[in-house]
Amino acid sequence: MTEPRSTTTRLTVAQALVRFLTVQYTERDGVRRRLIDSTWGILGHGNVAGLGQALVEYGDGMPYHQGRNEQAMVHAAVGYARQSNRLSAQAVTTSVGPGATNLVTGAALATINRLPVLLLPGDVFATRPADPVLQQLEVPYAGDVSVNDCLRPVSKYFDRIGRPEALIPAALQAMRVLADPLDTGAVTLALPQDVQAEAFDWPDEFFAERVWTVRRPVADPAQLAVAVRTIRTARRPLVVAGGGVHHSEAEDALRRFADLTGIPVASTQAGKGSLAWDHPADVGGIGHTGTATACELARTADLVIGVGTRYTDFTTASGTLFAAPDVRFLNINIAAFDGHKMSGQPLVADARTALEALTAALAPHGHRAGPAYVTEYTDDKERWEHRVDAAYEAEDPYARPTQPQVLGALDDLVTGDDIIVNAAGSLPGDLHKLWRARSRDQYHVEYGYSCMGYEIPAAIGIRMAAPDRPVWALVGDGTYLMMPTEIVTAVQEGIAIKVVILQNHGYASIGGLSQTVGGERFATAYRHRSEDGTYTGRPLPVDLAANAASLGMRVLRAKTVDDLRTALAEARAADTPTCVYVETETADTVSGAPPAQAWWDVPVAETATRPSAVKARALYERLASTRRRHL
Repeated sequence: MTEPRSTTTRLTVAQALVRFLTVQYTERDGVRRRLIDSTWGILGHGNVAGLGQALVEYGDGMPYHQGRNEQAMVHAAVGYARQSNRLSAQAVTTSVGPGATNLVTGAALATINRLPVLLLPGDVFATRPADPVLQQLEVPYAGDVSVNDCLRPVSKYFDRIGRPEALIPAALQAMRVLADPLDTGAVTLALPQDVQAEAFDWPDEFFAERVWTVRRPVADPAQLAVAVRTIRTARRPLVVAGGGVHHSEAEDALRRFADLTGIPVASTQAGKGSLAWDHPADVGGIGHTGTATACELARTADLVIGVGTRYTDFTTASGTLFAAPDVRFLNINIAAFDGHKMSGQPLVADARTALEALTAALAPHGHRAGPAYVTEYTDDKERWEHRVDAAYEAEDPYARPTQPQVLGALDDLVTGDDIIVNAAGSLPGDLHKLWRARSRDQYHVEYGYSCMGYEIPAAIGIRMAAPDRPVWALVGDGTYLMMPTEIVTAVQEGIAIKVVILQNHGYASIGGLSQTVGGERFATAYRHRSEDGTYTGRPLPVDLAANAASLGMRVLRAKTVDDLRTALAEARAADTPTCVYVETETADTVSGAPPAQAWWDVPVAETATRPSAVKARALYERLASTRRRHL
């Protein structure tokens, strides 16, 4: 008896890829979602005849979004993926040359933050009918190198499709990586422009629906037993909640753990919102941009329970924060690589399953933090909230607001439905210290790569994933000037994001840092040159509100605190893309928020003649001496 022959369908490589992507799904906890929801693109000679034509061919199955900048398209896709809990992603296609290299920053951001995005850059001819072709990089010692090789170190999976049949294993591997919570990040399939348009007889099995199960690894019983004993013997335990809590949708499990044990919960930038701000155990952000409450608890903690955190230098205050001589670390993480950080006891598992197992194991004996410890952090939290109130308060409603007062006006307006997006500048520090997160996904600050220009395109992607929720992109003038172009996309697509532009005439965050390290705010202000050649003249006559309006956005100008409140309310109610523009108090005062509650290591010049640098170096040496390796 002969086996039936597999049937085939003749398609181009690009057509086959698009058709394949339309039938890929993820499934977690019984819920199925499209793995690749849609495709962003800018078409050029490297992809217009291949992927461009294929997207026309399969337009009903693969929605297409027209972008203006390749990096921004990746940011939009990353925002979408994070808001989708990494269970659904978007693809990005570009032409060859500059279109492809513009992907690199966005790819690095995605991989560092462990968020899935599929990159489909065009590539130079595989058959080399002419060498070089337009935009080809010539490498004398390697004929198989193109500019797309720049994407290798920032991709979790990379392949160049040199022949049609090579697409089959490469596409399957790409989906595996995108759907794997341990390995996910940017995935690149480089597509030579001639191969994209080449036809092949594809086995129909390649186009069958595939479901990629997103796993929830459970804790090893032996590791779990050690973790339970470790928690039971701790006197001053502290949870550090990272982004893994959100990726796992483990917020309810964390809340039940905190309710049972009374152990306080601090959060990284990625983990903020793991507990609502008014939960009794929530003590706010931790580290250099954290609250005094969380940082003081960290300094005296004898057990740090990391949940889904990478322990970046901002979280650890560059190795100076966890100062107790006997401090130990228990690290719940899906990645063993992160579980072993800080020489910790690893509990390698999904955050939700691990927290549920710990809660179940601790519950029978009613384990709970000591009452004096609970009282201590409760009282400290109340004192910190008074400081937040003071930063938010505007005594004169007709004065120009400070940056914290802008946040305070927004805080008065929003509900748990609103989503706040930010990434760079002085705003992440103010937000981490001051913002009162009301829901699990309200706080969306990208601080793994802290990429200026992320906010506006990311807000578009987030709004795509959450179309019925108000999404706010908070940007300073420096960040706005990096990448305002996707405002055009929001207008074209009718995506009603809200953009708040805070004009402070310079790089406020780096200006403040420059001052503390002896740099004297050199070249951090947006001002004319003065007679001595420095940028200390009059502020530049730049009108960012007019710029946003010229890109098609409705703009509301706010000159005072009272104006600001009115404009924010109007923007929130708007069903079209709307911008609120406000000039904040002086670039010389960074933000008016409480100062940093923990150190951050930025090396200071070891030799200098200027007094500011000499003084800064002395302080640096004193603080650096407190750094500790946890062994």
